[in-house]
Amino acid sequence: MTIAKGRALVTGGSGFIGSHLCERLLNDGYDVLCVDNYYSSTKDNIAHLLDNPRFEVMRHDVTFPLYVEVDEIYHLACPASPIHYQRDPVQTTKTAVHGSINMLGLAKRTGAKILLTSTSEVYGDPLVHPQTEDYWGNVNPIGPRACYDEGKRAAETLFFDYNRQHNLKIKVVRLFNTYGPRMHPYDGRVVSNFVVSALNNQPLTVYGEGQQTRSFCYIDDLIEGLISMMATGDDVTGPINLGNPGEFTIAQLAELVIEQTGTTGGVSYFPLPQDDPVRRQPDITRAKATLGWEPTVPLAEGLTRTIEFFRSTLS
Repeated sequence: MTIAKGRALVTGGSGFIGSHLCERLLNDGYDVLCVDNYYSSTKDNIAHLLDNPRFEVMRHDVTFPLYVEVDEIYHLACPASPIHYQRDPVQTTKTAVHGSINMLGLAKRTGAKILLTSTSEVYGDPLVHPQTEDYWGNVNPIGPRACYDEGKRAAETLFFDYNRQHNLKIKVVRLFNTYGPRMHPYDGRVVSNFVVSALNNQPLTVYGEGQQTRSFCYIDDLIEGLISMMATGDDVTGPINLGNPGEFTIAQLAELVIEQTGTTGGVSYFPLPQDDPVRRQPDITRAKATLGWEPTVPLAEGLTRTIEFFRSTLS
């Protein structure tokens, strides 16, 4: 019998990113405990893992304490798309804050390393471009996105205070737009929105004139970054940006999706949502130097794989 590398806890483990992370950790030889309350995720994402004897699933809300024994904690739990996090903004803030307190308490008790997936949203509508980790951000603390933006900023605060006060082994990464198979088809994110609309031959919804920019990181690249970050020494705490520095306008993304799907639905234009960032691009100098990490999957290739996934699941 082979001995597991250790026991890894993944909160939000049945979500888009979490399910890919659980799969990778199992492949790397870990015992994996997947924790999720299925607020914005689906059991379908982890159905193919259930027969693995090293995989365990627990339905649990991280706003309540969790009593388990683990060696590493990947804390992903939090609704991450505007449609989901604005549906119950108070609960979103509770998940970010109480959830982090509970997971940090678990890490303190067990001596586990703990990694927080923070977000590029901590930079708000940035006045610095591209965004570096030492930029403090430009966030509206009372706007409709604040439950998520400020919730994640508070989570980062808690992680670094636990590190300073209790010498906890923390890792903080800031994720930029990630896409790929197992995205929720109706989560309101631009890639899934465009692909689902295109495959249904409906107009692609573009806000403003489509000149706002985003940087899109394929899921496989992101997972590699998370694994690399957890493997660093205790002196590496972050924050570290994880994202693809390739910058595209929303209009360019729409053109690419139309080209790859062959849709004839066209494009519909709507006013920009409140506090929607105009430009978003990660500076990944720190990730390259500290982790030896940078994305390898170009947007066109990743989109092809994502479209194939949605074709198979929506048909």
